[in-house]
Amino acid sequence: MKGLVHILEAMTAPHTPTDPTRFILVGTSHPGNVGATARAMKVMGFSDLVLVRPRFADVLIQEETVALASGAADILVRARVVDTVEAALDGVTYAIGTAMTPRDFGPPTLTPREGFAALAAQSSAGVTHRLGLVFGSERYGLSNEDAYRCHAVMSIPTNPLYGSLNLSQAVQLLSYEWRQALGGFGVQARTPDPDLADGAAVQGVLRHWEQALVYLGFLDPAAPKKLMPRLNQLFNRAQLRQEEIHILRGVAKAMLDSTPRHPAKPASDAN
Repeated sequence: MKGLVHILEAMTAPHTPTDPTRFILVGTSHPGNVGATARAMKVMGFSDLVLVRPRFADVLIQEETVALASGAADILVRARVVDTVEAALDGVTYAIGTAMTPRDFGPPTLTPREGFAALAAQSSAGVTHRLGLVFGSERYGLSNEDAYRCHAVMSIPTNPLYGSLNLSQAVQLLSYEWRQALGGFGVQARTPDPDLADGAAVQGVLRHWEQALVYLGFLDPAAPKKLMPRLNQLFNRAQLRQEEIHILRGVAKAMLDSTPRHPAKPASDAN
């Protein structure tokens, strides 16, 4: 029931504009992988998902699928189920299959970074493809017959002693690499950066600290050497925020409120 609720909510969500990248899953067995694939796609800004002969006809609305989609139910709502890879490739001008190991016969085998960089370069030169990324089943991978339908095969570089990747993990890796080749997304702070303290605030906290250091006996006002200018440079490099100014003033106040442990003496390490 919860799955249906998420699906209905997704149907009313704003539609993502059609993007030129299609993710094609062939013979998928586990509903969770379909949901996790939708999530991986949405995180990287892709929306076109096609399933070829999935194990379960209702996989797009199963509870596990929707749960693993985790907010990407709109991808599931607009996904299509077809009977053949040929149908899934309809409209695709450049198909890339995925495989753990290169094949002796068939299309060239590329790594994600070099393959996507070449495609992005073509796009910059005005040759824009509708890209199809084809993934085989969890148990058997992509068949030779389906690999032969692709323009290239992409192999993810992994540990030679253990190269087993979950289907949705492979989708996440390739969707990330493709998005990066297209220019990527900028990283945005979740909260605005706090205001930097101005020069007057920095000088004020320096005076406060000077009083506290003299009070503790760490700074000899008769022979201050270069302690305060050095602290001034330290605070400038730190680019103090207003909240940090308040903290430093609080520390200085606590020092002034304490009982000095030593009489005033020069700071030997203040040169």
